[in-house]
Amino acid sequence: MSANQFGSRFVITSFGESHGTALGVLIDGCPAGVTFDEALLKKELERRRPGHHGAGAGQVVGQVVSGRAETDAAEVLSGVFEGKTLGTPIAMIVRNQDARSEDYAQIQKAPRAGHADDMWKNKFGHSDHRGGGRSSGRETVSRVMAGSVAQMMMAHVSAPTKVIGYASQIGSYELTPDERVRVTQNHIDSYQARFPSVRHNEIAEMLKKAQESGESYGGVAEILVQNPPANLGQPVFHKLKSDLAQAFLSVGAANGFELGLGFESAAVQGTSFHQGSQEAYGGIRGGISTGESILLRVSFKPTSSILDVAKKGRHDPCIVTRAIPVLEAMTWLVLADHYLWSKTDRI
Repeated sequence: MSANQFGSRFVITSFGESHGTALGVLIDGCPAGVTFDEALLKKELERRRPGHHGAGAGQVVGQVVSGRAETDAAEVLSGVFEGKTLGTPIAMIVRNQDARSEDYAQIQKAPRAGHADDMWKNKFGHSDHRGGGRSSGRETVSRVMAGSVAQMMMAHVSAPTKVIGYASQIGSYELTPDERVRVTQNHIDSYQARFPSVRHNEIAEMLKKAQESGESYGGVAEILVQNPPANLGQPVFHKLKSDLAQAFLSVGAANGFELGLGFESAAVQGTSFHQGSQEAYGGIRGGISTGESILLRVSFKPTSSILDVAKKGRHDPCIVTRAIPVLEAMTWLVLADHYLWSKTDRI
């Protein structure tokens, strides 16, 4: 099993299991001299945690996500000295403290429907069934730690660049065009389920009822990259869009990816598509960033834990809400990787 690395220049290795000692990440390739922002790291890990979605989120949000209560305090083991990166490998861990392994004893004999339990056992012969082991969504702690460092690096070289994630659809609820236009990172976390709409309380109530009844929902997350560096992307096999697609689809429960107008463009005539707004391209042409805003979408299937499995365990009735900080982290990783790669394009 050797597919735990991501990136070509800014390379991360994710490790750890859901109920093991810790989750961690090793980052190789981050340049020296980047200011290590501990407050940013703490904030991003907090955003990924259950029930911690910013000021004004209220108690309902805390009730519609997993009840697992981890502190997710990062320990930096190497690569940072006197508040700056050294250019050497950065190792970080988050220790597991609230694992309830006994809740998963039955999985050894009865894999959960829709989960990866039986697939991992069939493929590897021996796997950690506790909480899903490495196939658990808890693995994303490693991604968020790494993405935080990538964000620190990009702040050093491209300060205007911003990455904003939000839920554009949860179940049958969708943002209106006007609501999408008003999206800003400063207020996304203040909405229930990170759905920036006046209907966000309805979403929370729907998810609360789903959690009580053992139902689950899917949805769509959108990632908006504002002021990205131009000329990122390495055609032909590492186009910026292809690496973003890989990054997003590597997140558990993700099952679809769109750039710009996406699948809607299939029904649009070429004379309209190519002579209309540049936004249709999503900020990437020829696999290379144009410097314009990049708009990405990723769809998520309904959470696999349903009915009695959901009622007995600690599960999210919808993955989208907590996936957003993870998608943002993966976006920062791709941007950092391609920024470093672009420095070798010319001599």
